[in-house]
Amino acid sequence: MTHEAHRPRTERDAGPGPRPLWRQRDFGVFWTAQTLSVLGDSFALIALPLLVLEATGSIARMGLLTAVGGAAAVLAAVFAGAVVDRVDRRRLLIGCDLVRMVLYGVIPVVWLLGPQIWLLYAVLPLCEAVGMLFAVGYVTVVRGLVGTEQLTEANGRLNATAAAAGVLGPLCAGLVAAWSGPATAVGVDAASFGVSAACMVFVRFRPRAADDTPGGRPGLWQDLRAGVSFLYGHPVLRTLTVLLCGFSFLTLGLNDLVIYHLKHDLGHDDGTVGTVMAVGALGTITGALLVARVRRRLGFGRTWTGSVAVCGLAFAGLGWARDVPVVAALSAAFLACAGMAGTCSMSLRQEVTPEPLLGRVTSAYWTLHYSAAPIGAAVLTWAAERHGTTPVALVAGAACVLIAVAALFTPVRRSGHT
Repeated sequence: MTHEAHRPRTERDAGPGPRPLWRQRDFGVFWTAQTLSVLGDSFALIALPLLVLEATGSIARMGLLTAVGGAAAVLAAVFAGAVVDRVDRRRLLIGCDLVRMVLYGVIPVVWLLGPQIWLLYAVLPLCEAVGMLFAVGYVTVVRGLVGTEQLTEANGRLNATAAAAGVLGPLCAGLVAAWSGPATAVGVDAASFGVSAACMVFVRFRPRAADDTPGGRPGLWQDLRAGVSFLYGHPVLRTLTVLLCGFSFLTLGLNDLVIYHLKHDLGHDDGTVGTVMAVGALGTITGALLVARVRRRLGFGRTWTGSVAVCGLAFAGLGWARDVPVVAALSAAFLACAGMAGTCSMSLRQEVTPEPLLGRVTSAYWTLHYSAAPIGAAVLTWAAERHGTTPVALVAGAACVLIAVAALFTPVRRSGHT
């Protein structure tokens, strides 16, 4: 996620160079707000599937919820880039946090009267759509907040604390769920969005420059076509979009599969689920720390294809694992390599896309490569309930390895970007 905020004149003009980030009040507050939003997302990642499993005992129901939420995110991604470019981004970000606070806050209140599974299928799609708007808005604001000279440093700090929140969130969510139930964990999730919105109120943004497009901004559909056209015209991005469509189809339901495997197949409690997810998130941090060095050494093509291949091998092994430490290690390996592949593809997209098109290309890219993922999550979890997690994980993992092999025969392998 990223945002397009701006420093006030007093910070931009103070002294011969930019102030250190730790002395920039607006960035510090923004950093705190973003970390809290990620923490809330990571709570929901664990708490909502646990609510479904607690009430129904069905992994297929879990997968259906994931599919519905994913479909809403895909639909929102279609329009998110154009919307973000047309509205006040500060109000948009605050509004997104407040909406998620209210929607998630309804769940624990209703659960006091008894489980209402239908409510989750109503709330999660709305929250996922709003979260997509927030994500695209976030991608557009950091440069204006800190300036070009400190952009890499600022992104590094944001990503580091986001990864740390990704470790702490699942662990705390699992502990809270084990102590007082998943509904309480959802309540904590709602509160985190409220605090994030309150922080964002105190971030000062510079006015955005007026649109100087001749004749004004193009229409919405022209905006959408511009992003798709750029992706189609770039051989590597076009190929990545197709390959990632298959990868997302196979892997969106992985989280549900791991939770079901731990609770149903291995008989562990919610606290164990949270611990395994936290260890998995440590893999994300490891991948984030290694990706730049690995890409410089191996190049884009080898890094991306190798990461996807390791993801497939880790996924295939998850269904066979019977010990919690092995499940945790495989989850960490999968998330580390998925993070490396994702960072490589995101960086390449940022490198080759003209700045004025970046928001629309990002929306088009996310929309296209996630388009089949909700169906995949539903199919994966339905198959796991019918045939067990072991054969399903093996087949899905093998298919991921085949995607990596297929990439060797495409422009991805020959990409010269390092």
